[in-house]
Amino acid sequence: MGGVPDVKEFVKRAASPPGALAAEAAGLAWLAEAGGAAVCAVREVREDALVLERVQEVPATAAAAEDFGRDLATTHAAGADRFGAPPPGVVGDAWIASLPLPMTHDPEPWGTFYAQRRLEPYLRAARERGAVDAAGAAVVERVCARLADGDEALVAGADRPARLHGDLWSGNVLWSPSGAVLIDCAAHGGHPETDLAMLELFGLPHLDRALDAYVEAAGTTDGRRERVPLHQLHPLLVHAALFGGGYGARAVRAAERALAL
Repeated sequence: MGGVPDVKEFVKRAASPPGALAAEAAGLAWLAEAGGAAVCAVREVREDALVLERVQEVPATAAAAEDFGRDLATTHAAGADRFGAPPPGVVGDAWIASLPLPMTHDPEPWGTFYAQRRLEPYLRAARERGAVDAAGAAVVERVCARLADGDEALVAGADRPARLHGDLWSGNVLWSPSGAVLIDCAAHGGHPETDLAMLELFGLPHLDRALDAYVEAAGTTDGRRERVPLHQLHPLLVHAALFGGGYGARAVRAAERALAL
């Protein structure tokens, strides 16, 4: 009898730089080891493709969002060796979209890591694209200087490295019959508020329920809401470097709000 075939695999082809798919697979495995948020199972890693288990998608529910918030807290709590630590097996830098994602080899404070490896490289790329002008770049550079100086208003909550997804926008959270499933990670050791701020940047179904459940499970440092623009600054600069448009202006506005802390 005819009908729709039961397709159980999804093949992601190598539109990414060499090594990016292997790094993504290593990141998914690292996140899965935490025993928290579910991740898409990797069936095979090839030089030109990543073979993933296909996720049957359903509408998100409030209950599933709450479960996801609690599970994400567990993932973060699994920790990392240092800020900027890559997943085991990843040598050198990883990738976010088509751009290199700098990692670290030696321990350094989160403020230094975030300024030098998450903001400055993408600010340069955004400037080269013309998405951020000199005046806007100076605003972001002032944020970087305060981070590097360890300004407590900005670095609060960075007591220990969390195990981050690293690119946790709503499109990388799929909703299956059994709950949320994460895909397309840029996993590394970082500040837990970075993943939470990314969820808020482009929205998530039942976002408030997910965040409330996360806070109930893990707690957060006072002032988290005010620091959201700071933690959104990295993905906004990445988007400015990749796509230009209004992302550069949004990044500068986020930096201005961070400077107000």
